[in-house]
Amino acid sequence: MTTDLYQAPAKLSRKNLKQGATSVDVPRNTINPIDRTGQKSTESRGLFNSKIGFVLAAVGSAVGLGNVWRFPYFAATYGGGTFLFAYLLIALLFGTCLLVAEITIGRMTGAGPLQAFRKLDKRFAWVGMLALITPAIIFPFYSVIGGWVARYSFVFLTGGAAGAAETGAFAAFTSQTWSPILWLGIFIVMCAALLAQGIRKGVERINLVAMPVFIVMMMGLAIYTLTLPGAGEGVRHFLLPNFNELSLNTFIAATRQSFFSLSLAGGVMVAYGSYLKKDASIEKAAVQIAAFDTSASLIAGFLVIPAVVVVAGIDGLGQGAGLLFATLPAVFYAMPGGAVVGAIFFTLMLAAAVTSGISLMEVVVTTVTDRTRLSRPQAAWTVAVGSFLAALPVTLGMGMWSHVRLGGRDILGMMNFLTDTVFMPLVGLGTVLLIGWGIGPKRIIEAVEASGRKFRLAGLFTVLIKWVGPLLLSGLVVTSFLMAFGVITL
Repeated sequence: MTTDLYQAPAKLSRKNLKQGATSVDVPRNTINPIDRTGQKSTESRGLFNSKIGFVLAAVGSAVGLGNVWRFPYFAATYGGGTFLFAYLLIALLFGTCLLVAEITIGRMTGAGPLQAFRKLDKRFAWVGMLALITPAIIFPFYSVIGGWVARYSFVFLTGGAAGAAETGAFAAFTSQTWSPILWLGIFIVMCAALLAQGIRKGVERINLVAMPVFIVMMMGLAIYTLTLPGAGEGVRHFLLPNFNELSLNTFIAATRQSFFSLSLAGGVMVAYGSYLKKDASIEKAAVQIAAFDTSASLIAGFLVIPAVVVVAGIDGLGQGAGLLFATLPAVFYAMPGGAVVGAIFFTLMLAAAVTSGISLMEVVVTTVTDRTRLSRPQAAWTVAVGSFLAALPVTLGMGMWSHVRLGGRDILGMMNFLTDTVFMPLVGLGTVLLIGWGIGPKRIIEAVEASGRKFRLAGLFTVLIKWVGPLLLSGLVVTSFLMAFGVITL
Protein backbone atom coordinates (compact mmCIF):
# COMPACT_ATOMS: atom_id res chain seq x y z
CA MET A 1 0.00 0.00 0.00
CA THR A 2 1.33 3.43 -0.97
CA THR A 3 0.23 6.52 0.89
CA ASP A 4 -0.35 9.91 -0.60
CA LEU A 5 2.54 12.32 -0.35
CA TYR A 6 0.58 14.87 1.67
CA GLN A 7 -1.65 12.49 3.61
CA ALA A 8 -2.17 13.20 7.28
CA PRO A 9 -0.38 10.99 9.80
CA ALA A 10 -3.70 9.87 11.26
CA LYS A 11 -4.32 7.87 8.09
CA LEU A 12 -1.04 6.02 8.44
CA SER A 13 -0.64 2.89 10.51
CA ARG A 14 2.41 0.85 11.42
CA LYS A 15 1.23 -1.67 8.90
CA ASN A 16 1.17 1.02 6.20
CA LEU A 17 4.73 2.03 7.01
CA LYS A 18 6.01 -1.54 6.99
CA GLN A 19 4.44 -2.02 3.57
CA GLY A 20 6.48 0.82 2.11
CA ALA A 21 4.69 4.17 2.39
CA THR A 22 6.54 6.62 0.17
CA SER A 23 6.57 9.51 2.61
CA VAL A 24 5.06 10.87 5.75
CA ASP A 25 3.84 14.46 5.67
CA VAL A 26 1.03 16.45 7.15
CA PRO A 27 -1.41 19.03 5.82
CA ARG A 28 0.31 22.36 5.32
CA ASN A 29 -2.24 24.30 7.32
CA THR A 30 -1.87 22.19 10.47
CA ILE A 31 1.84 22.31 11.18
CA ASN A 32 4.25 24.66 12.84
CA PRO A 33 7.19 26.18 10.96
CA ILE A 34 9.48 23.65 12.67
CA ASP A 35 8.27 20.17 13.54
CA ARG A 36 9.46 17.92 16.33
CA THR A 37 12.29 16.55 14.17
CA GLY A 38 13.69 20.03 13.79
CA GLN A 39 12.69 20.33 10.13
CA LYS A 40 10.68 23.20 8.71
CA SER A 41 7.39 22.51 6.99
CA THR A 42 6.92 22.59 3.24
CA GLU A 43 4.77 25.68 3.62
CA SER A 44 7.45 27.67 5.43
CA ARG A 45 10.14 26.44 3.03
CA GLY A 46 8.19 27.48 -0.06
CA LEU A 47 7.61 25.74 -3.40
CA PHE A 48 8.40 26.49 -7.03
CA ASN A 49 5.57 28.56 -8.44
CA SER A 50 5.44 26.72 -11.77
CA LYS A 51 6.64 23.52 -13.39
CA ILE A 52 8.65 25.41 -16.01
CA GLY A 53 10.18 27.43 -13.16
CA PHE A 54 11.43 24.23 -11.55
CA VAL A 55 12.78 22.86 -14.85
CA LEU A 56 14.61 26.09 -15.69
CA ALA A 57 16.00 26.34 -12.15
CA ALA A 58 17.29 22.77 -12.43
CA VAL A 59 18.63 23.54 -15.91
CA GLY A 60 20.27 26.65 -14.46
CA SER A 61 21.95 24.42 -11.93
CA ALA A 62 23.08 21.96 -14.58
CA VAL A 63 24.07 24.45 -17.28
CA GLY A 64 27.13 26.39 -16.19
CA LEU A 65 30.90 26.16 -16.16
CA GLY A 66 30.58 22.39 -16.44
CA ASN A 67 29.16 22.80 -19.95
CA VAL A 68 31.02 25.78 -21.36
CA TRP A 69 34.35 25.39 -19.57
CA ARG A 70 34.75 21.71 -18.69
CA PHE A 71 32.89 19.90 -21.45
CA PRO A 72 34.91 21.33 -24.37
CA TYR A 73 38.26 20.61 -22.73
CA PHE A 74 37.15 17.11 -21.67
CA ALA A 75 36.02 16.50 -25.26
CA ALA A 76 39.35 17.82 -26.59
CA THR A 77 41.34 15.76 -24.09
CA TYR A 78 39.51 12.46 -24.47
CA GLY A 79 39.21 12.15 -28.21
CA GLY A 80 36.53 14.56 -29.44
CA GLY A 81 33.80 12.50 -31.08
CA THR A 82 34.83 9.39 -29.14
CA PHE A 83 34.23 11.18 -25.84
CA LEU A 84 31.00 12.67 -27.20
CA PHE A 85 29.65 9.19 -28.00
CA ALA A 86 30.36 7.91 -24.47
CA TYR A 87 29.01 11.09 -22.86
CA LEU A 88 25.70 11.03 -24.76
CA LEU A 89 25.23 7.36 -23.90
CA ILE A 90 25.76 7.90 -20.17
CA ALA A 91 24.13 11.31 -19.75
CA LEU A 92 20.93 10.62 -21.67
CA LEU A 93 20.32 7.14 -20.26
CA PHE A 94 21.84 6.69 -16.82
CA GLY A 95 21.98 10.44 -16.10
CA THR A 96 18.25 10.86 -16.78
CA CYS A 97 17.35 7.94 -14.50
CA LEU A 98 19.54 9.28 -11.70
CA LEU A 99 17.89 12.69 -12.12
CA VAL A 100 14.50 11.01 -11.63
CA ALA A 101 15.82 9.26 -8.52
CA GLU A 102 17.28 12.36 -6.85
CA ILE A 103 14.34 14.65 -7.61
CA THR A 104 11.93 12.01 -6.32
CA ILE A 105 13.90 11.54 -3.10
CA GLY A 106 13.62 15.28 -2.48
CA ARG A 107 9.88 15.44 -3.18
CA MET A 108 9.10 12.28 -1.19
CA THR A 109 10.83 13.52 1.94
CA GLY A 110 10.38 17.29 1.60
CA ALA A 111 13.92 17.70 2.89
CA GLY A 112 17.45 18.53 1.85
CA PRO A 113 19.91 15.67 1.34
CA LEU A 114 21.13 15.49 4.93
CA GLN A 115 17.67 14.53 6.21
CA ALA A 116 16.26 12.96 3.04
CA PHE A 117 18.48 9.88 2.94
CA ARG A 118 18.11 9.34 6.68
CA LYS A 119 14.31 9.47 6.38
CA LEU A 120 14.30 6.80 3.69
CA ASP A 121 16.78 4.42 5.32
CA LYS A 122 18.99 5.22 8.32
CA ARG A 123 21.65 2.86 6.97
CA PHE A 124 22.20 5.33 4.13
CA ALA A 125 22.46 8.47 6.26
CA TRP A 126 26.14 8.66 5.25
CA VAL A 127 25.05 9.33 1.66
CA GLY A 128 23.15 12.43 2.77
CA MET A 129 26.15 13.63 4.76
CA LEU A 130 28.45 13.25 1.74
CA ALA A 131 25.82 14.88 -0.48
CA LEU A 132 25.92 17.91 1.82
CA ILE A 133 29.70 18.01 2.15
CA THR A 134 30.21 17.80 -1.63
CA PRO A 135 28.58 21.15 -2.61
CA ALA A 136 30.00 22.71 0.56
CA ILE A 137 33.45 21.92 -0.88
CA ILE A 138 32.60 22.62 -4.53
CA PHE A 139 31.03 26.05 -4.05
CA PRO A 140 34.14 27.75 -2.59
CA PHE A 141 36.44 26.65 -5.42
CA TYR A 142 33.64 27.11 -7.98
CA SER A 143 33.34 30.70 -6.71
CA VAL A 144 37.03 31.27 -7.33
CA ILE A 145 36.52 30.28 -10.97
CA GLY A 146 33.27 32.28 -11.05
CA GLY A 147 35.27 35.29 -9.91
CA TRP A 148 37.64 34.79 -12.82
CA VAL A 149 34.65 34.75 -15.20
CA ALA A 150 33.28 37.95 -13.63
CA ARG A 151 36.65 39.63 -14.06
CA TYR A 152 36.99 38.60 -17.74
CA SER A 153 33.44 39.72 -18.42
CA PHE A 154 34.28 43.14 -16.97
CA VAL A 155 37.56 43.34 -18.91
CA PHE A 156 35.96 42.57 -22.26
CA LEU A 157 32.98 44.87 -21.61
CA THR A 158 35.33 47.76 -20.78
CA GLY A 159 37.51 47.37 -23.88
CA GLY A 160 40.38 45.44 -22.34
CA ALA A 161 40.35 42.51 -24.78
CA ALA A 162 43.88 43.19 -26.01
CA GLY A 163 45.36 42.93 -22.53
CA ALA A 164 43.39 39.77 -21.72
CA ALA A 165 44.68 38.16 -24.93
CA GLU A 166 48.35 38.66 -24.09
CA THR A 167 50.44 35.58 -23.35
CA GLY A 168 50.67 35.01 -19.61
CA ALA A 169 47.83 37.45 -18.78
CA PHE A 170 45.76 34.82 -17.00
CA ALA A 171 48.68 33.53 -14.93
CA ALA A 172 49.60 37.10 -14.01
CA PHE A 173 46.06 37.75 -12.78
CA THR A 174 45.66 34.56 -10.71
CA SER A 175 49.09 35.00 -9.09
CA GLN A 176 47.99 38.32 -7.58
CA THR A 177 46.59 38.45 -4.06
CA TRP A 178 43.89 41.07 -3.79
CA SER A 179 42.32 41.27 -7.26
CA PRO A 180 41.22 37.58 -7.38
CA ILE A 181 39.90 37.93 -3.80
CA LEU A 182 37.87 40.98 -4.84
CA TRP A 183 36.29 39.16 -7.80
CA LEU A 184 35.70 36.09 -5.65
CA GLY A 185 33.77 38.26 -3.18
CA ILE A 186 31.74 39.89 -5.95
CA PHE A 187 30.69 36.51 -7.32
CA ILE A 188 29.63 35.15 -3.91
CA VAL A 189 27.66 38.33 -3.13
CA MET A 190 25.80 37.99 -6.44
CA CYS A 191 24.83 34.40 -5.62
CA ALA A 192 23.85 35.12 -2.01
CA ALA A 193 21.79 38.21 -2.90
CA LEU A 194 19.68 36.22 -5.35
CA LEU A 195 19.41 33.17 -3.09
CA ALA A 196 18.26 35.27 -0.14
CA GLN A 197 15.18 36.30 -2.15
CA GLY A 198 13.78 32.78 -1.89
CA ILE A 199 12.81 30.04 -4.31
CA ARG A 200 10.19 32.04 -6.22
CA LYS A 201 11.57 35.58 -6.13
CA GLY A 202 15.22 34.64 -6.41
CA VAL A 203 16.04 31.20 -7.82
CA GLU A 204 12.98 30.75 -10.07
CA ARG A 205 12.84 34.33 -11.35
CA ILE A 206 16.51 34.61 -12.35
CA ASN A 207 16.41 31.28 -14.20
CA LEU A 208 13.20 32.11 -16.06
CA VAL A 209 15.13 34.97 -17.69
CA ALA A 210 18.75 33.83 -17.71
CA MET A 211 18.43 30.32 -19.15
CA PRO A 212 16.45 31.07 -22.35
CA VAL A 213 18.67 34.09 -23.08
CA PHE A 214 21.81 32.05 -22.41
CA ILE A 215 20.81 29.22 -24.77
CA VAL A 216 19.70 31.55 -27.60
CA MET A 217 22.79 33.75 -27.46
CA MET A 218 25.15 30.77 -27.19
CA MET A 219 23.50 29.35 -30.32
CA GLY A 220 24.09 32.66 -32.09
CA LEU A 221 27.77 32.68 -31.12
CA ALA A 222 28.18 29.04 -32.18
CA ILE A 223 26.60 29.75 -35.59
CA TYR A 224 28.94 32.72 -36.06
CA THR A 225 31.97 30.60 -35.16
CA LEU A 226 30.96 27.88 -37.62
CA THR A 227 31.03 30.40 -40.48
CA LEU A 228 34.73 31.16 -39.95
CA PRO A 229 37.26 29.70 -42.42
CA GLY A 230 38.79 26.51 -41.05
CA ALA A 231 36.00 25.80 -38.55
CA GLY A 232 35.17 22.54 -40.32
CA GLU A 233 38.28 20.82 -38.98
CA GLY A 234 37.20 21.60 -35.42
CA VAL A 235 33.68 20.30 -36.11
CA ARG A 236 35.06 17.04 -37.49
CA HIS A 237 37.28 16.59 -34.43
CA PHE A 238 34.29 17.22 -32.17
CA LEU A 239 31.72 15.02 -33.92
CA LEU A 240 33.48 12.09 -35.58
CA PRO A 241 34.33 9.26 -33.18
CA ASN A 242 37.32 6.96 -33.56
CA PHE A 243 36.16 3.78 -31.88
CA ASN A 244 39.73 2.48 -31.81
CA GLU A 245 40.35 5.13 -29.14
CA LEU A 246 37.31 4.13 -27.07
CA SER A 247 38.54 2.90 -23.68
CA LEU A 248 37.54 2.51 -20.06
CA ASN A 249 39.17 5.86 -19.39
CA THR A 250 36.80 7.48 -21.92
CA PHE A 251 33.76 6.15 -20.05
CA ILE A 252 35.21 7.18 -16.68
CA ALA A 253 35.73 10.73 -17.97
CA ALA A 254 32.25 10.76 -19.53
CA THR A 255 30.64 9.62 -16.26
CA ARG A 256 32.54 12.23 -14.23
CA GLN A 257 31.52 14.94 -16.67
CA SER A 258 27.86 13.86 -16.74
CA PHE A 259 27.69 14.00 -12.94
CA PHE A 260 29.33 17.43 -12.82
CA SER A 261 27.31 18.84 -15.71
CA LEU A 262 23.91 17.47 -14.65
CA SER A 263 24.44 18.46 -10.98
CA LEU A 264 24.13 14.85 -9.89
CA ALA A 265 25.46 13.21 -6.72
CA GLY A 266 25.88 16.51 -4.95
CA GLY A 267 22.52 16.98 -3.25
CA VAL A 268 21.39 19.74 -5.65
CA MET A 269 18.54 17.85 -7.31
CA VAL A 270 17.42 16.41 -3.97
CA ALA A 271 17.24 19.95 -2.56
CA TYR A 272 15.37 21.30 -5.61
CA GLY A 273 13.05 18.27 -5.60
CA SER A 274 12.04 19.10 -2.03
CA TYR A 275 10.46 22.31 -3.37
CA LEU A 276 8.59 20.57 -6.22
CA LYS A 277 4.79 20.40 -6.20
CA LYS A 278 3.09 17.02 -6.00
CA ASP A 279 1.32 17.30 -9.37
CA ALA A 280 4.50 17.96 -11.36
CA SER A 281 5.75 15.16 -13.62
CA ILE A 282 9.22 14.20 -12.41
CA GLU A 283 9.87 11.99 -15.45
CA LYS A 284 9.08 14.81 -17.87
CA ALA A 285 11.16 17.29 -15.86
CA ALA A 286 14.16 14.93 -15.77
CA VAL A 287 14.04 14.34 -19.53
CA GLN A 288 13.80 18.09 -20.16
CA ILE A 289 16.70 18.84 -17.82
CA ALA A 290 18.93 16.21 -19.45
CA ALA A 291 17.96 17.42 -22.95
CA PHE A 292 18.59 21.09 -22.11
CA ASP A 293 21.90 20.34 -20.45
CA THR A 294 23.15 18.09 -23.24
CA SER A 295 22.10 20.68 -25.82
CA ALA A 296 24.05 23.35 -23.94
CA SER A 297 27.13 21.12 -23.90
CA LEU A 298 26.84 20.48 -27.64
CA ILE A 299 26.40 24.18 -28.37
CA ALA A 300 29.46 24.96 -26.24
CA GLY A 301 31.42 22.32 -28.12
CA PHE A 302 30.42 23.83 -31.47
CA LEU A 303 31.44 27.27 -30.19
CA VAL A 304 34.69 26.61 -28.34
CA ILE A 305 36.39 23.77 -30.24
CA PRO A 306 36.07 25.21 -33.79
CA ALA A 307 37.00 28.69 -32.51
CA VAL A 308 40.23 27.40 -31.00
CA VAL A 309 41.06 25.32 -34.08
CA VAL A 310 40.48 28.32 -36.38
CA VAL A 311 43.04 30.44 -34.55
CA ALA A 312 45.45 27.96 -32.95
CA GLY A 313 44.93 24.70 -34.85
CA ILE A 314 44.25 21.29 -33.32
CA ASP A 315 47.24 21.72 -31.00
CA GLY A 316 45.45 24.67 -29.37
CA LEU A 317 42.98 22.23 -27.85
CA GLY A 318 45.71 20.86 -25.59
CA GLN A 319 45.38 23.68 -23.07
CA GLY A 320 43.16 21.55 -20.80
CA ALA A 321 41.50 23.44 -17.96
CA GLY A 322 43.20 26.67 -19.05
CA LEU A 323 41.31 26.60 -22.34
CA LEU A 324 38.66 29.08 -21.20
CA PHE A 325 40.91 31.74 -19.67
CA ALA A 326 44.34 31.26 -21.26
CA THR A 327 43.36 30.38 -24.83
CA LEU A 328 39.89 31.74 -25.62
CA PRO A 329 40.66 35.44 -24.94
CA ALA A 330 43.43 35.25 -27.56
CA VAL A 331 41.10 33.34 -29.88
CA PHE A 332 38.36 35.95 -29.56
CA TYR A 333 40.80 38.84 -30.01
CA ALA A 334 42.11 37.30 -33.24
CA MET A 335 38.60 36.74 -34.66
CA PRO A 336 36.75 39.34 -36.75
CA GLY A 337 34.56 41.20 -34.24
CA GLY A 338 36.17 39.13 -31.50
CA ALA A 339 36.09 41.83 -28.83
CA VAL A 340 32.27 41.93 -29.05
CA VAL A 341 32.03 38.13 -29.25
CA GLY A 342 34.28 37.81 -26.19
CA ALA A 343 32.23 40.32 -24.21
CA ILE A 344 29.00 38.47 -24.97
CA PHE A 345 30.59 35.08 -24.28
CA PHE A 346 32.02 35.93 -20.87
CA THR A 347 28.86 37.79 -19.81
CA LEU A 348 26.81 34.71 -20.70
CA MET A 349 29.34 32.58 -18.85
CA LEU A 350 28.90 34.76 -15.78
CA ALA A 351 25.11 34.36 -15.88
CA ALA A 352 25.48 30.58 -16.19
CA ALA A 353 28.08 30.45 -13.42
CA VAL A 354 25.81 32.42 -11.06
CA THR A 355 22.79 30.15 -11.65
CA SER A 356 24.93 27.07 -11.00
CA GLY A 357 26.55 28.71 -7.98
CA ILE A 358 23.09 29.43 -6.57
CA SER A 359 22.20 25.73 -6.82
CA LEU A 360 25.35 24.69 -4.94
CA MET A 361 24.62 27.21 -2.21
CA GLU A 362 20.99 26.07 -2.10
CA VAL A 363 21.94 22.61 -0.83
CA VAL A 364 23.66 24.09 2.22
CA VAL A 365 21.10 26.87 2.73
CA THR A 366 18.24 24.34 2.57
CA THR A 367 19.92 22.25 5.26
CA VAL A 368 20.52 25.31 7.47
CA THR A 369 16.92 26.54 7.16
CA ASP A 370 15.56 23.02 7.72
CA ARG A 371 17.61 22.44 10.84
CA THR A 372 17.64 25.90 12.47
CA ARG A 373 15.37 28.86 13.08
CA LEU A 374 17.39 31.10 10.77
CA SER A 375 15.39 32.84 8.06
CA ARG A 376 16.36 32.20 4.45
CA PRO A 377 18.23 35.53 4.07
CA GLN A 378 20.11 34.91 7.31
CA ALA A 379 21.04 31.40 6.18
CA ALA A 380 22.10 32.62 2.72
CA TRP A 381 24.45 35.29 4.06
CA THR A 382 25.82 32.96 6.74
CA VAL A 383 26.69 30.39 4.09
CA ALA A 384 28.14 33.15 1.89
CA VAL A 385 30.53 34.30 4.62
CA GLY A 386 31.60 30.75 5.38
CA SER A 387 32.12 30.00 1.68
CA PHE A 388 34.18 33.16 1.19
CA LEU A 389 36.48 32.21 4.06
CA ALA A 390 36.78 28.63 2.74
CA ALA A 391 37.62 29.96 -0.74
CA LEU A 392 40.51 32.15 0.42
CA PRO A 393 43.05 29.29 0.60
CA VAL A 394 41.96 28.21 -2.89
CA THR A 395 42.55 31.58 -4.53
CA LEU A 396 45.75 32.16 -2.54
CA GLY A 397 46.88 28.73 -3.67
CA MET A 398 47.15 30.14 -7.19
CA GLY A 399 49.48 32.89 -5.96
CA MET A 400 51.32 33.40 -2.70
CA TRP A 401 50.50 29.87 -1.50
CA SER A 402 51.26 28.22 -4.84
CA HIS A 403 54.05 26.24 -3.17
CA VAL A 404 51.49 24.36 -1.04
CA ARG A 405 50.90 20.84 -2.31
CA LEU A 406 48.37 18.31 -1.04
CA GLY A 407 48.98 14.85 -2.41
CA GLY A 408 50.98 16.37 -5.26
CA ARG A 409 48.17 18.79 -6.16
CA ASP A 410 47.60 22.48 -5.55
CA ILE A 411 44.71 23.42 -3.26
CA LEU A 412 42.21 23.87 -6.10
CA GLY A 413 43.29 20.57 -7.66
CA MET A 414 42.91 18.70 -4.38
CA MET A 415 39.40 20.08 -3.73
CA ASN A 416 38.40 19.17 -7.28
CA PHE A 417 39.89 15.68 -6.81
CA LEU A 418 38.01 15.09 -3.55
CA THR A 419 34.65 16.04 -5.02
CA ASP A 420 34.98 14.84 -8.61
CA THR A 421 36.83 11.57 -8.00
CA VAL A 422 35.85 10.60 -4.45
CA PHE A 423 32.68 12.15 -3.02
CA MET A 424 30.43 12.39 -6.10
CA PRO A 425 30.99 8.79 -7.26
CA LEU A 426 30.42 7.60 -3.67
CA VAL A 427 27.18 9.60 -3.39
CA GLY A 428 26.04 8.25 -6.75
CA LEU A 429 26.89 4.70 -5.68
CA GLY A 430 25.11 5.13 -2.34
CA THR A 431 22.03 6.51 -4.10
CA VAL A 432 21.67 3.59 -6.52
CA LEU A 433 22.31 1.09 -3.72
CA LEU A 434 19.66 2.77 -1.55
CA ILE A 435 17.07 2.61 -4.32
CA GLY A 436 18.09 -0.65 -5.97
CA TRP A 437 18.74 -2.74 -2.87
CA GLY A 438 17.51 -0.69 0.10
CA ILE A 439 13.99 0.68 -0.34
CA GLY A 440 13.51 -0.88 -3.80
CA PRO A 441 12.89 0.75 -7.23
CA LYS A 442 9.14 0.15 -6.88
CA ARG A 443 8.90 2.73 -4.10
CA ILE A 444 10.47 5.42 -6.28
CA ILE A 445 8.30 4.43 -9.25
CA GLU A 446 5.15 4.76 -7.11
CA ALA A 447 6.30 8.18 -5.87
CA VAL A 448 6.93 9.33 -9.45
CA GLU A 449 3.44 8.17 -10.44
CA ALA A 450 1.90 10.06 -7.50
CA SER A 451 1.49 12.95 -9.95
CA GLY A 452 -1.15 10.86 -11.72
CA ARG A 453 1.06 10.08 -14.73
CA LYS A 454 2.48 6.68 -15.66
CA PHE A 455 6.26 6.37 -15.37
CA ARG A 456 7.07 5.27 -18.94
CA LEU A 457 10.77 4.70 -18.24
CA ALA A 458 10.07 2.48 -15.21
CA GLY A 459 11.56 -0.66 -16.78
CA LEU A 460 14.71 1.10 -17.95
CA PHE A 461 14.94 2.90 -14.60
CA THR A 462 14.86 -0.38 -12.67
CA VAL A 463 17.55 -2.03 -14.80
CA LEU A 464 19.91 0.97 -14.78
CA ILE A 465 19.50 1.85 -11.11
CA LYS A 466 19.47 -1.67 -9.68
CA TRP A 467 21.99 -3.42 -11.91
CA VAL A 468 23.97 -1.14 -14.23
CA GLY A 469 24.44 1.74 -11.78
CA PRO A 470 26.10 -0.23 -8.97
CA LEU A 471 28.48 -1.94 -11.41
CA LEU A 472 29.32 1.29 -13.27
CA LEU A 473 29.86 3.39 -10.17
CA SER A 474 31.71 0.70 -8.21
CA GLY A 475 34.09 0.41 -11.14
CA LEU A 476 34.40 4.19 -11.32
CA VAL A 477 35.20 4.52 -7.61
CA VAL A 478 37.79 1.73 -7.58
CA THR A 479 39.42 2.69 -10.88
CA SER A 480 39.56 6.40 -10.02
CA PHE A 481 41.28 5.64 -6.71
CA LEU A 482 43.81 3.31 -8.33
CA MET A 483 44.54 5.84 -11.11
CA ALA A 484 44.78 8.75 -8.66
CA PHE A 485 47.45 7.00 -6.64
CA GLY A 486 49.38 5.73 -9.64
CA VAL A 487 48.55 2.05 -9.17
CA ILE A 488 47.21 1.75 -12.72
CA THR A 489 47.23 3.91 -15.84
CA LEU A 490 44.67 3.79 -18.62
